[in-house]
Amino acid sequence: MDALKTWFANLDTADILALAWQVIGALLIFIIGRWVAKALVKVLRRAMAKRQIDQLLVNFLANILYVFLLLSVVLISIGYLGIAVTPLIAVLGGAALAVGLALQSSLSNFASGLMLVGFRPFTTGHFVEAGGVSGTVKNVGIFQTELTTPDNRHIIVPNSEITSAPITNYSAFDTRRIDMIIGVSYDDDLKKAREVIERVVTAHEKVLKDPAPVFLLMDLADSSVNFAVRPWVATADYWVVRSELLESLKVELEAAGCSIPYPQRDVHLFQSGSAD
Repeated sequence: MDALKTWFANLDTADILALAWQVIGALLIFIIGRWVAKALVKVLRRAMAKRQIDQLLVNFLANILYVFLLLSVVLISIGYLGIAVTPLIAVLGGAALAVGLALQSSLSNFASGLMLVGFRPFTTGHFVEAGGVSGTVKNVGIFQTELTTPDNRHIIVPNSEITSAPITNYSAFDTRRIDMIIGVSYDDDLKKAREVIERVVTAHEKVLKDPAPVFLLMDLADSSVNFAVRPWVATADYWVVRSELLESLKVELEAAGCSIPYPQRDVHLFQSGSAD
């Protein structure tokens, strides 16, 4: 501290002005450089968008480019102040190695991010189940992936947790099959029940004709005779069609005299003898 005070005391007006201009120049370089970095990233985004490159890859590359450019601007600003940059780079390299060893999980997340971008098991806008949570993919960052749940919660999942567990992509294909089990009573007319089920399903305007719906007598269960009903729909219509079909099937089956039983058990009591 005393040495610093002595150094400032020995500075004349010209030296102070020169130092001030150096500081101002370094700040201007940083401000302008950061603006240029953002502009270059925007140009990159537009160029990749014109080539119809996947938005997931666009975001990931843009983030990496911005970090690299901003680090370069910082080093140029420091060099303008008269500080030797080469030793600083060596020190930063050593520090980065030490930090990397201490933050192995972050490096794992970065490597997992590269895998997600390279193999692309999902992309922006897909509804997935990954890392133990479900949601719509909003962004894949360098270290983490952002999801939005159907009830509008924002979830951030480390990339390593996603690549280390199974990934279910519900939006990977344009069509999905709805799997439903419809049970009727043993006392019902099975042919009539089957006719009602087929009529309701095939009449729905959003049920696809190709692939055709499948209707199978699946089980003679404890309390019901179960039909497997498997229509195909557009992925975007899955939950709406499933709900509408279940409602219509219940109404139409009951109107046709069929019942949808619930689990039940008959209990028989036997009296072995009377008390004195």
